[in-house]
Amino acid sequence: MKKTKIVIADDNREFSEILTRFISSYEEFQIVGVAKDGIEALDMIDREKPDVLILDIIMPHLDGLEVLERLHDRVEYNLPKVIILSAVGQDKITQRAIELGAHYYVVKPFDFRIFIKRLRQIAGIEDNIIKIKENPEMFMSTKPETTEKNLEAQITKIIHEIGIPAHIKGYLYLREAIAMVVEDMDFLGAITK
Repeated sequence: MKKTKIVIADDNREFSEILTRFISSYEEFQIVGVAKDGIEALDMIDREKPDVLILDIIMPHLDGLEVLERLHDRVEYNLPKVIILSAVGQDKITQRAIELGAHYYVVKPFDFRIFIKRLRQIAGIEDNIIKIKENPEMFMSTKPETTEKNLEAQITKIIHEIGIPAHIKGYLYLREAIAMVVEDMDFLGAITK
């Protein structure tokens, strides 16, 4: 059986390793490369000629949309099918990615089993021959078991990395608002000026 060759382009090394391990556990897929930025992704596409490109939108040097634009401008006929990964579910970005030829758009975090189902559909593989080489329970969910304290710690760390000091007015409000959005993405639509 011919394996579907896949390149992953995501600057989050830990996530890339998890995704690589999970996809590699299916016999019909072969990860031929993992790129950490857009320039490396384009080089890898030229070198490896993958069937599918799993592309993060937010990356250094060239972002995912720029990679898509450069692929879109090529006249080659056998360009990879593209699956976009993003932590942002903005309609304009999604629409632009689809206009540039993306086949599927996934907002992180997502269920790996559903992702594999979509990957198989995009790759043109029959969905009834799933064979997992490793323990399937290992990958039952992509959402880490996030306790309330763990989530609060992650949010605090990110806010600190952005440079917002904990002593400013509204800090707790901001942290709580982010936690609410993590729990229910519909709150993003309720944000006003």
